[in-house]
Amino acid sequence: MGCGRVGSTLAKSLEKRHHTVSVIDTEESAFRRLGDGFNGDTVTGIGFDRGVLIRAGIERADAFAAVSSGDNSNIIAARLARETFGIQQVVARIYDPGRAEVYQRLGIPTVATVKWTSDQILRRLLPAGAEPDFRDPSGTIRLDQLAAPKAWIGHRTVHFQEQTRGRIAWIDRLGEGILPHRESVIQEGDTLHVVIREELAEHAYAAFVAGPEEH
Repeated sequence: MGCGRVGSTLAKSLEKRHHTVSVIDTEESAFRRLGDGFNGDTVTGIGFDRGVLIRAGIERADAFAAVSSGDNSNIIAARLARETFGIQQVVARIYDPGRAEVYQRLGIPTVATVKWTSDQILRRLLPAGAEPDFRDPSGTIRLDQLAAPKAWIGHRTVHFQEQTRGRIAWIDRLGEGILPHRESVIQEGDTLHVVIREELAEHAYAAFVAGPEEH
């Protein structure tokens, strides 16, 4: 629901991944953003109207994204998709971060536009470790991205994980994502994506800098 810049980009991205997409918008002219190559369905109407959703094919849909410019419309449509039509994969774009947190606790995944943008900027302004790439809704788990510390180059990932008390989710190496195993070794130029409990972040970053302990 919503064929603005976000909605149209999302629809085209999903179609490129070979998904069948229906797009709803109150303005027929909005569908121009999809371009001539778009093969999905377009439905003009209010996205939280039950009849409009049925015309768009929600009864056979696997997922629903509410990304119009209105918080209220998005959350009503998302709840309707989840509670009336039983769609499990639902997300709503919300501009008000306070509202987003409330709906997140109610079980409706949200993307708080202002908060997301500010978080992205903060990650690029602050020193490594000050702001994670991702933090789960409870604030317990964080995902951090960091360049392989010089002190750890040539050492096994299993030792890195033991001493930092974090877990390497994956490694970016020469443009490819790699899942580490017990014999994996950290190499120069690696980017590590590390999952850490929030209360252990200070310990983890100290271990990153200090390097491996002698066995």
